[in-house]
Amino acid sequence: MPREFSAGGVVVRPGDGGWEIAVIEPKSDDGEKAAGKKRLKQVLALPKGLVDAGEKPEQTAVREVSEETGLEAEIVTKLKDIKYVYVRTWGDKQRVFKIVSFYLLRYRSGTIDEISKEMRVEVKRASWIPLADAQRKLSYRGEKEVVALAQKYLQENAQEAK
Repeated sequence: MPREFSAGGVVVRPGDGGWEIAVIEPKSDDGEKAAGKKRLKQVLALPKGLVDAGEKPEQTAVREVSEETGLEAEIVTKLKDIKYVYVRTWGDKQRVFKIVSFYLLRYRSGTIDEISKEMRVEVKRASWIPLADAQRKLSYRGEKEVVALAQKYLQENAQEAK
């Protein structure tokens, strides 16, 4: 079974009502709608992507956050590795074992959703949401667990994260 290694981040910034995190809405496959399938509900996810050759997961997390959200951020701490198996929906339809390393990142600069035209193929939109709502709004179980760890870390280390 092929293996894939990815990395991503929970980007946080202080907001008026508490912490906020950056999320993305991946671009959906419009072909499915054209084929007559029901429209799926909105998918919200954390920014993440494949680790490039010669790149460390921490570097990938920072790069993917920048590419997919338009934000510059710095690593605070590693949160968790998520492991799962998925079936490729393209090409060989093969089962793939995937590990995604997630990091907590501190927002530094940039405007959310100011991303390149090329990235619009992958990302429909990026936005800030309250961290308190993230476990309810995110679409993937593993990412909900990562956000819970980020919340716990921020409660225990509030000064360090600012």
